[in-house]
Amino acid sequence: MKIYRTIILPVVLYGCKFWSLTQRKERRLRMFENMVLRKIFGPKWEDVTGEWTKLYNDELNNLYSSPNIVRVIISRKKIWEGHVARMGEGTGVYRVLVRKPEGKKPLGKLRRRWDNNVKMDLQEVGCGLNGLDRSGSR
Repeated sequence: MKIYRTIILPVVLYGCKFWSLTQRKERRLRMFENMVLRKIFGPKWEDVTGEWTKLYNDELNNLYSSPNIVRVIISRKKIWEGHVARMGEGTGVYRVLVRKPEGKKPLGKLRRRWDNNVKMDLQEVGCGLNGLDRSGSR
């Protein structure tokens, strides 16, 4: 567990504050985490059948006391969002966050952007947008 927490997890989560998490990416990250935890904890012995069986996801969650990888990413993103919100309108990072794109939109479904994730995270927690919604609707 020490190797996972100190080496593997930081490498996987490098730059996660800037990711646009889709449901597919979230599912793949959870699958990766469960795969690593199954390797760490190994199979369990069933007394009834007398066989080794793999651990199910809920059993892994009970054994692993830390929050899952998606919750870690969301909490790191919220910390970064707070820094950006406090920066002020003159900084480049803030201007990129609240920018209004010019020109034509591409055909098809729009990709989920970082600022869309900020708004979704705030709605999930139940907080207002607190002035972050200056970019207008897309």
